[in-house]
Amino acid sequence: MSLIDYSPYTSCVVFLSGCNFRCGFCQNPKLLVEVDKTPTISDEELFGFLSKRKKWLDGVVITGGEPCLYSELPLFVKKVKEMGYKVKIDTNGSNPAMLKELVELVDCVAMDIKGSLDRYDEVAGIKVDKEKIKESVKVLMESGVEHEFRMTCVPGLVSKGDFDKIGKWLKGAKKFFIQQFRNKTCLDTSFEKVKPFSKEELGEFKSVLAGYIGEVGIRA
Repeated sequence: MSLIDYSPYTSCVVFLSGCNFRCGFCQNPKLLVEVDKTPTISDEELFGFLSKRKKWLDGVVITGGEPCLYSELPLFVKKVKEMGYKVKIDTNGSNPAMLKELVELVDCVAMDIKGSLDRYDEVAGIKVDKEKIKESVKVLMESGVEHEFRMTCVPGLVSKGDFDKIGKWLKGAKKFFIQQFRNKTCLDTSFEKVKPFSKEELGEFKSVLAGYIGEVGIRA
């Protein structure tokens, strides 16, 4: 049960393993590199759980890993929606074709922004098709579905100057959350030695974005 993953609703979180990015600061490394060892649950167990929790849960958050790697995702979302739940999807935006289908089904989408476009490969740890990232942003901003953009701020991978670039790119977006980096259990253990930004520094980033985006918040 979660009170923060889909505020203001009470939700449960479903984790799907596997991801096409390799962000060194990722805090779900076992979902990336030990996919075959990841404990799994059956459809029967999951939907049985959801059936029993209808009185206490409002929504289901589907996260990862990267959920949009799975072609079965829209069918899964439909089944959850048929049970009366709201559905929120977390994504890195690398599959705009899937996202176009999902915005017709889900109630909310949270898309991770890795950094300014010129530093995307560096932050994501792979060569990223940035045209697909830009298309996903466009899909969300034109969809009418509730959505937010969010970014984990890691010292060394982002600076105040990057936020001016990000603001210009996402100008007109309704909601953006700056997320504090946590140096615990990272995919690349060298990040566990990195000191997170101060609240004051995060506040400076927020002030830059505020000139471009409707609502900017900090999750520290």
